[in-house]
Amino acid sequence: MKIFIGIVIFIGTFSIMEFMAWFTHKYVMHGFLWSLHQDHHKKDHDSWFERNDAFFIFYAIVSMVCFYLGAETTFWYGWPLGLGILAYGIAYFMVHDIFIHQRFKIFRNANNWYAKGVRRAHKIHHKHLGKKDGECFGMLVVPFKYFKK
Repeated sequence: MKIFIGIVIFIGTFSIMEFMAWFTHKYVMHGFLWSLHQDHHKKDHDSWFERNDAFFIFYAIVSMVCFYLGAETTFWYGWPLGLGILAYGIAYFMVHDIFIHQRFKIFRNANNWYAKGVRRAHKIHHKHLGKKDGECFGMLVVPFKYFKK
């Protein structure tokens, strides 16, 4: 039973992270922490790293705290919570940083309906260079209209 509950927590955490990514992107990155996210929309530097990468560090710390709590306390739920956050972070990195922005030159030829829809939605998001008037703040789940031809 404990394994089943752990799997449900893992899947639930992974799913909730899509909402957290959307919420953080819309209200934090395009809000009061625009100064960290701005260089992601307007490439005004020569560095491979962006100030925007700080958001990854925040969620990595949250995941590590969950692992610590799962290992060092009786709060065993920390393991599936931490793994769900980690798995979402890996998926986000693969889709956003590798596939869409090509920070590593792999997955260039992915051309299925999902890849096209996510790429199209992200392109629409990046057409806005400022912090206002943005659209499509999600990453793995984007509005259906971006999957239509």
